[in-house]
Amino acid sequence: MPETSSTTAVTPLPPLAAQAEHLIELGVHELAGIPADELRAFAAGNADGGADGALLAVHPDRAPASALASLLRHAGKPGFVVTDMPDVDAFAPYGITLPDAPLYLVAGPDRGDHMANWSPEEALPALTGQGRTPLLLTEGIHWVIQQPAVLERNRCFMTIGSRLRKANGALDARTPAIWISNGTGRDGRERRNAPKVGWCWWGNRHTWLGFGSASDRRHQGASRPPA
Repeated sequence: MPETSSTTAVTPLPPLAAQAEHLIELGVHELAGIPADELRAFAAGNADGGADGALLAVHPDRAPASALASLLRHAGKPGFVVTDMPDVDAFAPYGITLPDAPLYLVAGPDRGDHMANWSPEEALPALTGQGRTPLLLTEGIHWVIQQPAVLERNRCFMTIGSRLRKANGALDARTPAIWISNGTGRDGRERRNAPKVGWCWWGNRHTWLGFGSASDRRHQGASRPPA
């Protein structure tokens, strides 16, 4: 295995109620077709359920990556999807069963700095062997929306829980990642320092990309406001 790097500390996530309000402010509830009160009720119903430090996520079927990416912010600039990833929403959970609900919790998200300079091919079995589950692309986007400081120069991350299955059944060699644009090439100079949703090859290593993962996913507590 490649050498590991030190892990950079990341501040705790906001309380679930604050996460819900932030999503509402951004209009994510409208995008997902979820009433604002339902989103608030879900957060309130999980506040005392051992959900400290959990990320509130919207199911990707309700809020796809292409719609969420523009809500990312870094250095005052909005996020974007690279031009050669028009099929970004076709990257689906791979080997992962999501809660059958529009809203769920992602527990213990970690950026995986210690796996910088590993390839996705090397990182996946290591993560699962540790009892962790790789983040989906949409979960990674939700995380940066709620906690922009997660994205740092030379400390960004891949989201290899999302893969694309080709028409012939084979897996596409691209694996999604979230990092910070240098404003070069097709990104455009005006996007320098903007959050970027892109991809890397399954077998390649990058010293500046860790692997986002979680301890588990769950759906619990109230998801609908009282009548």
